[in-house]
Amino acid sequence: MSQVFADTGYWIALLNPRDELHDRARQISATLGSTQIVTSEWVLTELLNSFAERGAQFRSVVSRTVAALRSNPSVIMIPQTSASFGDAFLLYQDMSDKSWSITDCSSFLIMRQYGIGAALTHDRHFEQANFQALLR
Repeated sequence: MSQVFADTGYWIALLNPRDELHDRARQISATLGSTQIVTSEWVLTELLNSFAERGAQFRSVVSRTVAALRSNPSVIMIPQTSASFGDAFLLYQDMSDKSWSITDCSSFLIMRQYGIGAALTHDRHFEQANFQALLR
């Protein structure tokens, strides 16, 4: 079974009909078929943070979405651990010439570990790290 990594921007685009990538994210979602989605608690943390100040309705929607993702057996949820933080932090330090976030670094390490070459993202940092950004 093929796998794809889902980044924060993808989840935001799916949840927010006003997001400029909403239609693109929905179109790509419709083509995934049996492709397994891999994401992480790092990504979900960014997702929750991005909706924190948007009001009760958005917070409710994103909370339900995160709960559903965490319990969905079709989604591989990579946990946030002290070890994963340490590894991501080392990559973050090593790539000081890039503007990669700690979550980006964590995502790249997960993708390498799982042999995933493409991500549901528009983030150019994934391309800098030699991954395909499917929303670009």
